[in-house]
Parts: sequence; structure tokens; C-alpha cells
Amino acid sequence: MVYAIIVYDIAVERLNAVRHVMKQYLNWVQNSAFEGEITEGKLEELKLRVYDIIDKDSDSIVVYKISNPSWINKSIWGIEKGEVSTVV
Repeated sequence: MVYAIIVYDIAVERLNAVRHVMKQYLNWVQNSAFEGEITEGKLEELKLRVYDIIDKDSDSIVVYKISNPSWINKSIWGIEKGEVSTVV
């Protein structure tokens, strides 16, 4: 299990499709950011599903993988946009 943070810059015409897939695996925390615990296998599955949607020549997705979530010291300045939920 790893803790993943995914941020992206996707063209508007593909944005909802990518967000819909990401919500099935991670918690939506900002307009273009997801985070949460995920297995390497599920992360690879997510990657393949997203690759079917994005334009690899113009869209950008950055994945940060943290092997020890206790290393994360997260603070929110302002309102918390995404509702944290448990993905089953």
C-alpha cells in the first residue's frame, strides 16, 4: 500500500471523464488534486484507465507516491474543498 497524491492539468473536454475515474480510487481534495491510500496494482489500473482518456501530448498528470503516510504533515489554509471519504 502506498499513499498517492495526484495532481493534473487536463484539457476541459476531458476533465470530467478523468475526475470520474479518479474518484473511484482516491479522495478528491481540490479541483485538480486527489490523494489517498492505494495499492500498487490499483494505481496501475488507475493509470491505464486514465491513459485511455487523456491526450498524452497535451495533458499532464503528476503522481507522488509516499511509502510511509506518517511522513506527510498536511495543513489546509482556507476552506477544505474536497470531502474525504473512504474508497472501498
